[in-house]
Amino acid sequence: MNWEPVIGIEVHVELKTESKMFCGCRADFGSDPNTNICPVCLALPGALPVPNEQAIEWIIQIGLALNCAISPESIFHRKNYFYADLPKNYQISQFDIPVCSSGYLDVEVNDETIRVAINRVHQEEDTGKSLHVGGGGRIHSAEATLLDFNRAGVPLVEVVTEPDIHSPAAARAYAQQLRSVVESLGVSDAKLEEGSMRFDANVSIRPEGDSELGAKVEVKNMNSFRSLERALDYEIIRQTGVREAGERIHQETRHWDEEAGVTHSMRSKEGSSDYRYFAEPDLVPIVVSDEWREEIRSTLPELPHQRQARYVDFGLESHVASVLVSGTAGLADLFEEAVALGVDPGQVAKWLTGETSAYLNKHETTVEQTALTAAHLGELVSMQVDGRLSATAAKGVLTGVLD
Repeated sequence: MNWEPVIGIEVHVELKTESKMFCGCRADFGSDPNTNICPVCLALPGALPVPNEQAIEWIIQIGLALNCAISPESIFHRKNYFYADLPKNYQISQFDIPVCSSGYLDVEVNDETIRVAINRVHQEEDTGKSLHVGGGGRIHSAEATLLDFNRAGVPLVEVVTEPDIHSPAAARAYAQQLRSVVESLGVSDAKLEEGSMRFDANVSIRPEGDSELGAKVEVKNMNSFRSLERALDYEIIRQTGVREAGERIHQETRHWDEEAGVTHSMRSKEGSSDYRYFAEPDLVPIVVSDEWREEIRSTLPELPHQRQARYVDFGLESHVASVLVSGTAGLADLFEEAVALGVDPGQVAKWLTGETSAYLNKHETTVEQTALTAAHLGELVSMQVDGRLSATAAKGVLTGVLD
């Protein structure tokens, strides 16, 4: 039997506001543990939340960029669950009336454009951070757990797709394209290595041609685009083996082990009823007037699909322009800087989408973390065109600069 994967992605994006979602504490990354905390983010008795207006404006920006409908009125809910890094024992989130809903993002995969439907984009707060000491860093085998509440209360946006994705490669392309959108808006650092952009995947399989969804497995702990693709590859193979052995897939949450290249069962998967959502009594509804929505729309910068169309006007092929725009962070900016210096767009794009992109993906780094500049690219192209460097030597020179 042929099996079809069905994948939905939940992406959490930390907003880079100066203060947290519901209090005035700084939302800095890398501060000493438990230095950016107050009675509100520690949930001390009598402390009341106040929403961060900048965060609300930025989630509306994200929603508009993802072609979402913006709710005229939305409300916060309490999502109840119990874990040591959640000071309140509930998270302020949203349930049935999010700020943004019913959007889409067009993604290019293998020279084909697919449309991924966005179910919702909602606003919530982040949790604290747990450090499990000893036993391989996992909670079940740790000797102790240290808690840092600096991250508790940082503004968090969750972008939830419909189950519209049918391959690990498409899931990776969607995640990369979404990061490009977020980066173009300037609302988040979107740094995977710092956790300011994180994703969970819901994956199931069904007989090819069926419309009914199979049992859903949530996969967590994927901290790079490569991890996302590898974890989904593994999980699809695992589920296929289970089904072909005549066994049942259990709805559960599984942990991706990057080093071993496998997923491990963590816990049975919760449903929305398990979180006992109810309206947050300490916060009033968010009201978005038509005027405010359109004012925010007018501030939107050039979005990745618009940038891609402009690059095609430069004479680039569509798939090359797509790699520049939605590939590794910083490629498009470096391309524009080099073109502004008068370097041939086609030559610059060739080096950036070929050798440079492959290097950055292999080393899981960004352009900004290397020494490569637009001037370097211009010199490299000039030396090759003049015959001072062969193609092989030019690759070596580029690798040396990147190293």
